[in-house]
Amino acid sequence: MQVIINDKAFLKKGYTISTDKNLLDFDVIYNFLDKDSYWSQGVPIEKLKAAIKNSLCFGIYKDDKQVGFARVITDKATFAYLCDVFVLPDYRNLGLSKWLVQTIMNYPELQGLRRWALATVDAHGLYSQFGFAPLNNTERWMGIYTPYKT
Repeated sequence: MQVIINDKAFLKKGYTISTDKNLLDFDVIYNFLDKDSYWSQGVPIEKLKAAIKNSLCFGIYKDDKQVGFARVITDKATFAYLCDVFVLPDYRNLGLSKWLVQTIMNYPELQGLRRWALATVDAHGLYSQFGFAPLNNTERWMGIYTPYKT
């Protein structure tokens, strides 16, 4: 079990961040991504289970209740894709998302990567604080998008 405690102010308020997948509340994660996110509505349960299993996951907990989540898809050597970042509505505007991203960016196994990537519609202000910027040379990037079938 890896518990990351890097902010005494949040710790005093009962918040922790952990990479221990045994602590994840799958129902909280699934319900938010399937019903409340703009990027993952309709995600099949089995797809999300596989995604979590094969990713480095970070949970935010308030007194052992999951209130936030993020996933990093990475080879831990050259590349990381940050995704599925959320804080539940009742816990927003407390600085938790900033703390979460800071924790991820400082995570020992993710140091020295050549490239980070993410996609966002509305959180540019958050991510720019950590060095994220619109892509240069976008003509080099390609992708395939296959929506979930609901």
